[in-house]
Amino acid sequence: MTDFRENLSRATVRVTKTDLRAMLRLVRLLDKLSRDPAYRQLVYGQVPTVAAFDPGHDAVMMCYDFHLAPSGPKLIEVNTNAGGGLLAYLALDPALPVSAESLNPRLRKRLLQTFADEISRFSGGRKARPERIVIIDEEPAGQYLYAEMCAFADLFRGWGVPAEIVDPQQLDASADGVRLAGQTVDLIYNRHCDFYLESDRLAGVRAAYLARRVCLSPNPHLYGLLADKRRMVAWSDPHTRAVFSLTPSELEFLDQVLPACAMLGDLDAVEVWSARKQRVFKPVDSFGSRGVLLGEKISRKRYDELPAATTLVQELVPPSMTDVPDAEPMKTDLRLFAYRDRVFGVTARLYRGQVTNMRTPGGGFARVRVV
Repeated sequence: MTDFRENLSRATVRVTKTDLRAMLRLVRLLDKLSRDPAYRQLVYGQVPTVAAFDPGHDAVMMCYDFHLAPSGPKLIEVNTNAGGGLLAYLALDPALPVSAESLNPRLRKRLLQTFADEISRFSGGRKARPERIVIIDEEPAGQYLYAEMCAFADLFRGWGVPAEIVDPQQLDASADGVRLAGQTVDLIYNRHCDFYLESDRLAGVRAAYLARRVCLSPNPHLYGLLADKRRMVAWSDPHTRAVFSLTPSELEFLDQVLPACAMLGDLDAVEVWSARKQRVFKPVDSFGSRGVLLGEKISRKRYDELPAATTLVQELVPPSMTDVPDAEPMKTDLRLFAYRDRVFGVTARLYRGQVTNMRTPGGGFARVRVV
């Protein structure tokens, strides 16, 4: 099992109250937007059928990633299926073991309440907590954050709920429901990165989800509404968002915290190339910074190969820098963990290189101090 101590930074990242308030406000505003009927109608016309299905509940362990610009925080992306929440907490005290017992009682209660809220909404209020939980990922024992999944399983067991970590292929799943070793599963904590349940391995889970026979959280619905990178185009486009139920001050606020975004296919390729050093190119169908290219690094050949229909062109917002003990300053981003409009954690991630990673010596998750 991975020793996460090497992925915890000894640095402290300072964030002003003003910047933190702005990030909190954006989380609440995007949650509000995700419930706007006009916004949903727009999104449902752009996502796969499975994402237009509303299961009646939300998504646990979402996160919002920001860079701190001189003018304030800028949203870089939204994630469902977000890992690292426990590591973010351990950054406060690296001596703590990677276990559910490490969490203070207040945070433990808040985390469990999100899962309780999910099953309550899924069941129409008939259940106050799940009867059985499985945590799914692709070959989970080989995943980088497997130790964190184990800690979550222990957290659920301490709650009195049986919990196991499995590959989806271990499940007996269909439109009739989900079972593991003959036992009915009513909640799946989804860590899998097939966000729209498109693979054959997830066909059974997809069928059970669409038949409302299992509470799947996070799920394709919330991914489509908030975490699909294509949504940032609508959020940053004044003409598109004019139909949303947002106030003038909320629209002005979006301009302050969102970098300009557009799909490559909707732009003039020559103009984009000439301004490439102020742009970032992101494949909308990948995750974990895979395939992300900084404009200043991209070659003309690679640029010409970018698929126009699935490449997001985002205004470059350079990360802020943080002093690190016994090392050169490191690039920094801020991550807020949230459920609906409630934020229950904020952390920083320190790194070097082109994109965020958790393997840079001296980097990793770092504590945040509000000043």
